[in-house]
Amino acid sequence: MAKVFKLEEIKEHNNGKSSWLIIHDKVYDVTKFLDEHPGGEEVLLEQSGKDATESFEDVGHSTDARELMKDYYIGDLHEDDRVVKPSKPSSSSTSGSSNVPTGSWTSYLLPLAMAIAAALVYKIFSEKQ
Repeated sequence: MAKVFKLEEIKEHNNGKSSWLIIHDKVYDVTKFLDEHPGGEEVLLEQSGKDATESFEDVGHSTDARELMKDYYIGDLHEDDRVVKPSKPSSSSTSGSSNVPTGSWTSYLLPLAMAIAAALVYKIFSEKQ
């Protein structure tokens, strides 16, 4: 069973002597990797002691980098400190959203109606001149 760490403990490891990161609720001690990191140690130190999941994913790390992470894994983030991320936004939380799937024929109906109306208006006004 993996060791479990509280966020308060992880926050203490935020420097070059002891650098821990949280990525996908897993805790990594990257202290020995600071000098080897291709992006420079500053990148890791900036994220040390906190959740670096978003930054890690934004960079688009390779499969090799993800494999290398296993060498630095030391445990998991405590359940109480995990942030619940919604899988997809609910329709009530998004203003003006509809339940029509993107790309369906109904999403083309309004622009088509507007184009027909514009063509009719153009025809009517051009015939009067």
